[in-house]
Amino acid sequence: MTKSFGAMSIAQLSSLIQTTAVDPIEVTEAVIDGIEAYADQAAFTAIFKDRATEEAKASSKRMREGRSCGMLDGIPIAWKDLFDIKGRRTTAGSTVLAREPAAQADAPVVATLKQAGMVSIGCTNMSEFAFSGLGLNPHYGTPRNPRSNDVPRIPGGSSSGAGVVVAAGLVPVAMGTDTGGSVRIPAALNGIVGYKATRGRYPMAGVFPLAKSLDSLGPLCRTVQDAVWIDAGMRGASAPSIAARPLKELDIVIPDNIVFDGAEAGVVATFETAVDWLAAEGASITRIKIPAFDEILALMARYGALVTAEAYVLHRERLAGPAADEMDRRVVVRTRLGEKTTLAAYLAILEARERLIADVDRLVGDSFVAFPSVAHVAPPIAPLEADDDLFFATNGKTLRNTLFGNFLDWCGVSIPCGTGDADMPVGFLLSAVGKRDEALLGAALSAETVIRGEFT
Repeated sequence: MTKSFGAMSIAQLSSLIQTTAVDPIEVTEAVIDGIEAYADQAAFTAIFKDRATEEAKASSKRMREGRSCGMLDGIPIAWKDLFDIKGRRTTAGSTVLAREPAAQADAPVVATLKQAGMVSIGCTNMSEFAFSGLGLNPHYGTPRNPRSNDVPRIPGGSSSGAGVVVAAGLVPVAMGTDTGGSVRIPAALNGIVGYKATRGRYPMAGVFPLAKSLDSLGPLCRTVQDAVWIDAGMRGASAPSIAARPLKELDIVIPDNIVFDGAEAGVVATFETAVDWLAAEGASITRIKIPAFDEILALMARYGALVTAEAYVLHRERLAGPAADEMDRRVVVRTRLGEKTTLAAYLAILEARERLIADVDRLVGDSFVAFPSVAHVAPPIAPLEADDDLFFATNGKTLRNTLFGNFLDWCGVSIPCGTGDADMPVGFLLSAVGKRDEALLGAALSAETVIRGEFT
């Protein structure tokens, strides 16, 4: 086998397993060997050799007996280190939580995919407490972007390890969370697919929170089809029901305010090329202004960020005690900003949010929204570690485009659309208003090959 199992799409690997061309035990052993041999050991925080072996043996037995659980049976998956895994302490990228009791049970989404036959390989590194779009972690190391050929570059966050392990070909899929862009950003910067579901599509129990009114989750994987399969598995379906939509039926709106401000020329050029290809294949493209984007930034400037206010409430006791000295100083600074958000301000944000969601739902309707996932390619790590002011400025710019989707309760898929500066990946973000996940995934299925430039 010339191609490693971890570098395959779920669909490719599933075909081999279901036809018994390869055995799940062989797959699991090869994937773990590849992880242990990988030069950057900061990508994972834990490998579950015993659990993975047990689950692979169970899958192998099912295959031999002709009673497969379905298309995901035997497929390896990695979990961002804020999903509860039975018998393990959930660290959320922090040494503070490493002293907490071990989880008594798997998070429901972990348990659901185990029932679907998936093999849990390990936990991936992340920004501490999921509170950064860059992916730096002073405790467990910062995973390096595997697409960089010059200097070590950021992986994107907060699902940093999840993006790296898929892009590096170590596993076919990793599960992340997304509060302000934490699935779509690392997907974009590492050149893979990242699907952020509408908040509430999957249960969030057993997933360490950041801001419960914004938290969502989704997979980082190789193709949109893989995301569709994982989505079906997480909803307990034996097979996906989502089908590609004809490109000529797609109405795509592109905002001409905010999302291109300060964007790198290479990012804009790559994105616009993909737009031209979509139009040539029959998609309807319209440029519009989305006033809510300006209003959201104005709300943040006036009252502070919603995520910061909720993160402060979650961590206020830690910040008031000795634990603060053990946390990433940049996480401490950002989280403490939430103390300035009064109850009146918080309620004003929630009231404005409800209104803006309704306004944008009316404006966008059944159309899809497209713009660059991130306005720049992955920057070098070293300057960000050395300069906190640069870190905060870059973090804000990195999160800017994706945070709109969280505030407005959208679903979104980041699809690779080429490269920009330093030959680093660029992401094309296709979004839809909340609860239109099936329509979005169907649109992304048909648009993916065009966006990637793989059509003829």
